[in-house]
Amino acid sequence: MKLLLIEDNPTMQATLQRSFERRGMQVLSCGDGAKALAVWHACLPDAVLLDLSLPGRDGLQVLGDARAAGLTTPVIILTARGTVGDRIIGLNTGADDYLPKPFDLDELEARVRALVRRSASANEASRDPLAVSVDWCGLRVDHDSGAVYAEGLPLELPPRELALLRALLQRPGHAIAKERLFEAVFPGDTTAQPEAIEVVAYRLRKKLADTGVQLVTLRGLGYLLKAGPA
Repeated sequence: MKLLLIEDNPTMQATLQRSFERRGMQVLSCGDGAKALAVWHACLPDAVLLDLSLPGRDGLQVLGDARAAGLTTPVIILTARGTVGDRIIGLNTGADDYLPKPFDLDELEARVRALVRRSASANEASRDPLAVSVDWCGLRVDHDSGAVYAEGLPLELPPRELALLRALLQRPGHAIAKERLFEAVFPGDTTAQPEAIEVVAYRLRKKLADTGVQLVTLRGLGYLLKAGPA
């Protein structure tokens, strides 16, 4: 895993770089906000750790420029600015997570790995079966329009239920783990609890009640789509 650490404090920079390298990660550091975007473009890391108070260019400006340039790398903001307002601004600018200083290194590592996993899952899903239209047991999902049909009739689904259905249709008739479904339904959402997927599944099951498809719960395994009425 390759990390880009954008941090101007030499002590903090050295501590984090040494710590993550000991954990088997490759770390590239940059302490100048004016140069950060060019370094980001050049190394294309798996995740970015971004301080806000940088010389040359503020961290929020760096983040905004990166998102405007199409860089989708997961970003965790590390900063002493701990107010709710600063956190909201950072997340709205395009950050995926926010950790105020001082922080625990084990927690930071766990958040980095979780973000990278979610990013990888999202990229895999974008390349997989639903890159084309899917037609299974009377359910049809059109990839281009996003419309869902049951026996030719439109099936109105809110975004969360639609994301769950699309994830399940990648492997109809096969169990898919709750963890993977959670990542598909709540990508990048650090506030949602794992149990939230159960609520979405309950709602989707009700929407599918009159179709030729049944959403089945497999305790300890996950969920699957099965042909036949509930």
